Amino acid sequence: MSEAIDTEPRKSRRRGDARRAAAAGDAGPVTLAQQAPGQARLMFEPARIVSEDELESLHLASLEVLETIGIDVMLPEARDYFVQAGASTDGERVRIPGDVIMNAIATVPSRFTFHARNPDKTIQLGDGWLAFGTVASAPNSSDLENGRRPGNLEDFRKVLKLAQSFNCIDFMSGYPVEPIDVHASVRHLVALKDTALMTDKPFHAYSLGLERIRDGIEITRIARGVSHEQLETEPSLFTIINTNSPLKMDVPMLQGVIEMARRNQIVCVTPFTLSGAMAPVTVAGALVQQNAEALAGIALTQLVRPGAPANYGGFTSNVDMKSGAPAFGTPEYMKAAMVGGQLARRYGIPYRTSNTCAANALDAQAAYESVFSLWGVTMGGGNLVMHGAGWMEGGLVASLEKFVLDCDLIQMVKSFLQPLDLTRDALGLEAMGEVGPGGHFFGCAHTMARYQSAFYGPLISDWRNFEQWQSAGSPHASDKAQALLKQALGTYQKPAIDPAVEEELEAFVARRTEEGGAPTDF
Repeated sequence: MSEAIDTEPRKSRRRGDARRAAAAGDAGPVTLAQQAPGQARLMFEPARIVSEDELESLHLASLEVLETIGIDVMLPEARDYFVQAGASTDGERVRIPGDVIMNAIATVPSRFTFHARNPDKTIQLGDGWLAFGTVASAPNSSDLENGRRPGNLEDFRKVLKLAQSFNCIDFMSGYPVEPIDVHASVRHLVALKDTALMTDKPFHAYSLGLERIRDGIEITRIARGVSHEQLETEPSLFTIINTNSPLKMDVPMLQGVIEMARRNQIVCVTPFTLSGAMAPVTVAGALVQQNAEALAGIALTQLVRPGAPANYGGFTSNVDMKSGAPAFGTPEYMKAAMVGGQLARRYGIPYRTSNTCAANALDAQAAYESVFSLWGVTMGGGNLVMHGAGWMEGGLVASLEKFVLDCDLIQMVKSFLQPLDLTRDALGLEAMGEVGPGGHFFGCAHTMARYQSAFYGPLISDWRNFEQWQSAGSPHASDKAQALLKQALGTYQKPAIDPAVEEELEAFVARRTEEGGAPTDF
């Protein structure tokens, strides 16, 4: 997609007028300059910010926590799996010996394929591969034109359109924004049907009880047009399991773990360990707790079905000790993301992590916190990157313009990860010979053959000089993001799907809706 927005530059006496004009589309030619589709891969060793001895100390401390303190497992069926493997129980408290944990997680595949209904959108997880997803689970949405508002189905569908339109987005993370105007009993049916029809990329279902996860698995199967048997050989759905930190796993989440593992679908076990709140105030202590909770959840997937695909999830950050609010994109978050990657690699398990920020506005903070997050995620060897585009306010808002800005950042990461061309031609010796001492390379043959694709072409960054930028109305990054947002929504095209598959999907959702969907207490 590379269609230009046709606009007329205009001058304004006041900066505010110029910015409003730019936001309205009068900011000069704007192009949705995308990279070609394709998954990124880390071509070098991930960062190691703790030594092997230090990493081992975190590992051993985590096993000590599980064996001596234990973890509360609220579902009797889940406790039974642990007991049969050699754990002990005291009511809901389960104490798990280290060898039980290590024997169980040894069967997790280090790399697996995550299948999409469009085979061209199928992705790899593990072994250096990176996949970037959308923001997920935000209760509110926002855009510069309409402001902040509760999540709704219209905005949910807008983010689906953006996710389908931008090549750098590899998968759908949950509900990008919660459509709270759809009743909770049938929300998963409406949302997953829309996701399966409006995108052709891999997606997520929430483990909020058996009904929702079983419906999610069936919607996935129908959308892919495969049998139950084929689905169980081709992981096509993932779920995020957030442990109830500290050291507790609740019933709905455990039901999801067991059902997904039983059907050979992808389980990401992700403790939400905020230093100073739900975890020790030290990063090291929070990482020990994160590791203990993640290992317990991952072990359960393997006790249910050895070899079932699982991801090690890391989501450790800190709180603002002045307000108590979660802080993201912090130095502590970067450290935790990198060490989390080291731990995941120690166990040979693909690593789930996140692009985050705590900013309340589309400003410099929103950008630099996301850059820090993405740097930690990338250099830390992340594989499944949740909340890749659109996350604001510590996850409370899905911002449509932030989605576009994040896509630019993700594209830059992907461009950075492309191997450096060191062929004879790329070395430029002939070009240097042609230009000679004291010349310039603007018009030489080597440059003219490459100038259109030599460098990364940004979505947002404005590389014009000051006078050119000023004459275009002095647009800010947010103005361009808004223009690109409108373009992407305006040019969205629903991906093709077999009419018989769509009909079957509609019929299933209609039947489950008539049956009442999933039970609620309201």
